[in-house]
Amino acid sequence: MKKVTSGGGWPAIWYTFRKGREAGGIWKLWKAMRSKNACKTCALGMGGQQGGMVNEQGHFPEVCKKSLQAMVADMQGSIDPEFWQQYSIEDLKQLTPRELENCGRLTQPMLYTPELRRYQPIPWEDAFRRISSKLCEIPADETFWYFSGRSSNEAGFLLQLFARLYGTNNVNNCSFYCHQASGVGLASSTGSGTATIVLEDMDAADLVFVIGGNPASNHPRLMRTLMQVRRRGGEVVVINPLVETGLVNFRVPSDVRSLLFGTKIASLYVQPHIGGDLALLTGIAKRVIELNAHDVNFLVSHCNNWDEWAQNLAAASWEDITTKSGVSYEQIDAIAQKYAKANNVVFSWTMGITHHAHGVQNVQAIANLALLRGMVGRPNAGLLPIRGHSNVQGIGSVGVTPKLKDAVFERLESHFGVALPTSDGLDTMGCMEAAHSGNLKFGLCLGGNLYGSNPDSTFAQQAIENLDMMVYLSTTLNTGHSFGLARETIILPVLARDEEPQPTTQESMFNLVRLSDGGPRRHPGPKSEVEVIATIAHEVSSTDLGPNKNVALDSIEWLRMRNTGRIREAIAAIVPGFDKLKNIAETKEEFQIDGRTFHKPSFPTVNGRANLHAHQLPDLLGNEGSQLRLMTIRSEGQFNTVVYEDYDLYRGVEDRHVILIHPEDIAARGLDPAVPVTVHGPAGSLSGVRLHPFPQIRAGNTAMYYPECNVLVSRHLDPASKTPAFKGVIITLEPEGALLVPNETELNSA
Repeated sequence: MKKVTSGGGWPAIWYTFRKGREAGGIWKLWKAMRSKNACKTCALGMGGQQGGMVNEQGHFPEVCKKSLQAMVADMQGSIDPEFWQQYSIEDLKQLTPRELENCGRLTQPMLYTPELRRYQPIPWEDAFRRISSKLCEIPADETFWYFSGRSSNEAGFLLQLFARLYGTNNVNNCSFYCHQASGVGLASSTGSGTATIVLEDMDAADLVFVIGGNPASNHPRLMRTLMQVRRRGGEVVVINPLVETGLVNFRVPSDVRSLLFGTKIASLYVQPHIGGDLALLTGIAKRVIELNAHDVNFLVSHCNNWDEWAQNLAAASWEDITTKSGVSYEQIDAIAQKYAKANNVVFSWTMGITHHAHGVQNVQAIANLALLRGMVGRPNAGLLPIRGHSNVQGIGSVGVTPKLKDAVFERLESHFGVALPTSDGLDTMGCMEAAHSGNLKFGLCLGGNLYGSNPDSTFAQQAIENLDMMVYLSTTLNTGHSFGLARETIILPVLARDEEPQPTTQESMFNLVRLSDGGPRRHPGPKSEVEVIATIAHEVSSTDLGPNKNVALDSIEWLRMRNTGRIREAIAAIVPGFDKLKNIAETKEEFQIDGRTFHKPSFPTVNGRANLHAHQLPDLLGNEGSQLRLMTIRSEGQFNTVVYEDYDLYRGVEDRHVILIHPEDIAARGLDPAVPVTVHGPAGSLSGVRLHPFPQIRAGNTAMYYPECNVLVSRHLDPASKTPAFKGVIITLEPEGALLVPNETELNSA
């Protein structure tokens, strides 16, 4: 498959027409996309009360493949009843993630047991009875509750409330496997775990760093912003071991000039080794100080630990920095020179930074670099974690975390007149390990694909299989429904965001709360997430649990909580900064959450000052023998674990069972691209993998598609955030046929 030379452009336009045909016509898709609902995919915060395809500044049209793909998936027909008779679990396991997604919408509650060997439809009443009966049988701390970022604030708040009043703090969300390191790292630096800027701040930026991310594929609407930076004469510095097509040149379809002639995005593209980010960021900071471009007054007046960090930088050797980052002194100097000359700088990053065993330190190092020149705490500059799912930040804000913030804990108790559990809750990996060891019996997943999100797929499957019951609230099928099976598994079909019968809210990565109106259901059968949660809570509350029962359950009239307005009243009273949420359905006033945007150098830390952090540079792994460094990646036709297209247009890859590897690494190992290999990783092996020569990746480093390659990834976590190290995985390759090409040693000896 030929790799395109630009992202976006005419292929994106033709793709839109193709998706329109799949949805039943362009006009039908247009109306769905223009409804007053927040975008279902990334957290840039499109849509809401300004209508779909409108960004937070009111610009129209803002269209991307990701939102089209998600919408068309929700507009599918329903799965035929005959499907469940035709496909056993073993048959479902043979389907790819894309094939499962394209089976259609789930419209009936489904039950699986090992005796049935397949899913079979059951009535809603039977599903609720089975779930509530199981919850009544077991202690609360033998359960866990996992939340996707696609659900609403209302559903997230209600489910975590139920879980805690039921008696457990085993409440966690998908951010533990993606951006938790951003939240922890930012909170330790600025006192808040979210972006320090609003979208308007980027309009004045003359330099934007894009570190460890690929927004051209995963957050395409951000490309218009980067295009505007370049048009103003600003610069974009991209730091990524892999040269991404869309970050070199992008054709914004909604801009005629860009569509016809393309827009150069990266003014400087630097390729560190996977795992070399901390050393590189340290080197940039060291060089900025050598250039005397740092803001000493800001550092002394508004930061803690300046002297300690300065000494740490002074002691860091350039040899150590360049060796451990894989970036030359000349390249580091070039970055520092651009940073030193810029007036308004935004630092953005994604999971190429967080998916490391030192992910929190990576984020702290980015914050250090921004604080070094006073680029936090004023307008038009700051820190921007580019978050994935559309409401992953909101889910965290409303209390979906093992440990509630003190203010939320106290207000929740006083508002409802209840006593909350104080036991230590488990993070996501903690729950998987407890399930594997037999200490948990029940799991409930509010959307998402818990199995597909986990490193060490074999372990994840075993952990879920060890549960008595797993409950999934889903719109379509995914690999978790075929591999993540407990002794009893129930799928509850739920409505998509734009089908909800009542308004719901979501929070963007710029801390803006958006209001979604919902809309007409597309299929009979699925229920609102809020209705499902309230009904389960009511069933459990109405049952005599004996010694297992937490009397706090009776403090809530759960069926009344099917009203999203009542939930918003509670959130407004309990969660700091959400006061305006109470009347948002009536006022239609979307709002910025107070206390998170830092346009003045006053931070919500103990003494109002930002914190600088000194780090010891980790060794660069993967240099021994035939070892290679691996990072998991997503394709241009994918969003999180959901795969919409098997091909990757931007990288010229036809299928997903490949490893992207530099031609030098193929030659050095005497490998033949025509011969498949087995990839050996710390957690397992994957056979039948095709070598895809890819000169755009830094030699010594490789990439494979997530979630298929998760079987290789170990459960090694960042100790501060509990985020798995999906990047920097050390692998070796074993050819599955005869070596047709002699390696360098053999050539020399011959």
